[in-house]
Amino acid sequence: MGEDTANRRSSRGTRPAGSARRRWPLAAVVLVVLAVALMLVGQILRLPGLDVFGTDMKDRSGPAVLKSVQDMHRYEGAAGTYQVVVDLEQDARFLPAAIRGTRTLYVATGGVTAYVELGGVGKDAVTVDAQRTTATLRLPHARLGSPALDPERSYAVSKQRGLLDRLGDLFSDNPASERAVNVLAARRIGDAARQSDLTSRAERNTTSMLQGLLRALGFERVTVTYT
Repeated sequence: MGEDTANRRSSRGTRPAGSARRRWPLAAVVLVVLAVALMLVGQILRLPGLDVFGTDMKDRSGPAVLKSVQDMHRYEGAAGTYQVVVDLEQDARFLPAAIRGTRTLYVATGGVTAYVELGGVGKDAVTVDAQRTTATLRLPHARLGSPALDPERSYAVSKQRGLLDRLGDLFSDNPASERAVNVLAARRIGDAARQSDLTSRAERNTTSMLQGLLRALGFERVTVTYT
């Protein structure tokens, strides 16, 4: 009878070796699930402290491809650098902004050049007297080039998104929203350039350049007009 009691005690106190090994995979799965859950919460709430895995940046871009070449027959007489603050809000109809919508505060820096087109100037636009001491040039008015954003000096200050937009960003990017901000920023920079005296400055600098060039060739009086 004592032997049977000892056998029962030993059977209760000894656990199969396989049960201990089965607990480790379960614990590992739980840890992985918790890590993924923290990462998702961090992505939704935009909390950098919850980025468990971190981010590595690798440049796998291919070489640049030449699409076209265009000869330029213009003189860029002035260039301006502008900075604008873009506050773009995009909301969905019949839904509150907390559910669906974005609002981006973006500081954009870009440049605009002003140029005088010289390629279309004909022979009748230049008048020279018989003694070749006086020259008159009639040129078109200066124009503004397309605004060019500087990505290294442009940045987003804040971006507020609704719950549905945050969930959507977890599964796909939304380049259309970034493009809308860039297009609006370029438009605002172009408006600022048009309200400035950039074209007038370009015409003055073009006049000074042509006068210096023609006087070096022997002309004593050089007049440049813009029509």
